[in-house]
Amino acid sequence: MATGYKDYYQILGIARNASNKEIKQAYRRLARKHHPDVNPGDKSSEEKFKEISEAYEVLSDKEKRKKYDQYGQYCQQAGKPGAGAGQPPPGWDFGFGDFDFETQGPRGFGDIYDLIFGREGGRAGARTGRQRVWTPARGRDVEYEIEVSLEDAFSGATKTFTVDGRRIEVKIPKGVNTGSRIRLAGQGEPGRGTESGDLYLIVRMRPHPVFERKESDLYADVSVPYTTAALGGEVQVSTLSGKVNMKIPAGTSSGQTFRLAGQGMPNVKGNARGNLYARVKVTVPKTLSQRERELLTELARLQGAK
Repeated sequence: MATGYKDYYQILGIARNASNKEIKQAYRRLARKHHPDVNPGDKSSEEKFKEISEAYEVLSDKEKRKKYDQYGQYCQQAGKPGAGAGQPPPGWDFGFGDFDFETQGPRGFGDIYDLIFGREGGRAGARTGRQRVWTPARGRDVEYEIEVSLEDAFSGATKTFTVDGRRIEVKIPKGVNTGSRIRLAGQGEPGRGTESGDLYLIVRMRPHPVFERKESDLYADVSVPYTTAALGGEVQVSTLSGKVNMKIPAGTSSGQTFRLAGQGMPNVKGNARGNLYARVKVTVPKTLSQRERELLTELARLQGAK
């Protein structure tokens, strides 16, 4: 293998048979650690960040990865006399220099990268008299998972999150749910001579101690005293917008469910709110006063006489 060869798999710390998910996870982990915003002024971290970005750009693309696995860094020269897999053809001497995205673009390894993926320029261009052509490239889009409370999803909120070492302020729209994507334009990876990519925040809902959510509907258990369940009456039910009264018909059994229309979650598209489904949980006192015991005994006697 040529001197200075960079093993993309080793750079990302993954096995050669790593899945796309494992590649992505490894890149995220290393990118957060070595991002220039996290290590201002640290040239070694800056170079490391560029190196892992190069590795990810190739291994995350099915076709590029296939070429790389088959021919290494010299895939476009494969098939020429004397060019074996992973080896440069005769007479080619490739250096592996640093990257300079601010001036000439990739140098050294970038020249070979240009050869692999069909861009003009680089050392090969210099040898044949062609002028280096540096093509601007839009920054890569980035995804990041955030946890959102049910209350914030209900009312909407402005929250601050730390993403790759940066603190960003995010407006949480009403009605977001697990899997919702919030797009922050231009907040992804920096571009090379052009615009940055976008940042997509993937919402994951935090479990709630009272409410269970299913799309725009909410479900909750509501305690109902056994006397109210038997005789009928009203109980207070907690909702995300306050307490409301709910009528309990006489003879209600534990487990019955009542619908409170419009007391669920707002729809992210601005439509009407969902419903709250209150599941009755009949409660029986653990201790009774003497008078209560007498009355219940009398009631049991009456029911038994029927």
